[in-house]
Amino acid sequence: MATATAPAPKSARPVPRLLSQFRDAAAAATLKEFNLGNPHQLPRIEKIVVNVGVGKQLENQKLKPEYRDTVIATLSTITGQKPVMVLAKKAVSNFKVRIGSPSSFVVTLRGERMWNFLDRLIHLAVPRIKDFRGLPDDSFDSAGNYSMGLSEQAVWPEINMANVQHSHGMNINIVFSQSTPERSRFVLRQLGMPFKRPEEK
Repeated sequence: MATATAPAPKSARPVPRLLSQFRDAAAAATLKEFNLGNPHQLPRIEKIVVNVGVGKQLENQKLKPEYRDTVIATLSTITGQKPVMVLAKKAVSNFKVRIGSPSSFVVTLRGERMWNFLDRLIHLAVPRIKDFRGLPDDSFDSAGNYSMGLSEQAVWPEINMANVQHSHGMNINIVFSQSTPERSRFVLRQLGMPFKRPEEK
């Protein structure tokens, strides 16, 4: 009588490279730098929010379909998630935006996708910025969250600009928990974020 064989165990998913770097080196360095006695006091990256504003692209309070499609394609390609359209909560007379009009497209990344996105941002996209001389290291809020902007999507190597109808920028917010500007800056430096050197400011 034949015996049933047990199914082969599923192979474990690889840990994102930057997460391993945080766990193996950056965490210990941060504990030492700020004299934190408990690993639970470590600042942690909670999520990354990628946002593309579209208020200036409205015609009669409607977004141009070709611009909408470009933004959705860009964000889906670089993040691996479909963006959500956000509607304006208040009117902006300068942009002729009314309440309820399309305001932006947003993607919120957590977990593995967040770490993989941050890795590609630091090591692939940012170095491709034209005349790049380092990111500003003072764009932190009081909670230690870091905000930066990219002027065009061409810095992402997976975006083929020959197939893109519209060029657009984006805002990227790296959200920390239990942090301060000093601690978040230190963690991001440990992860390779290319901030401007003091002598280059």
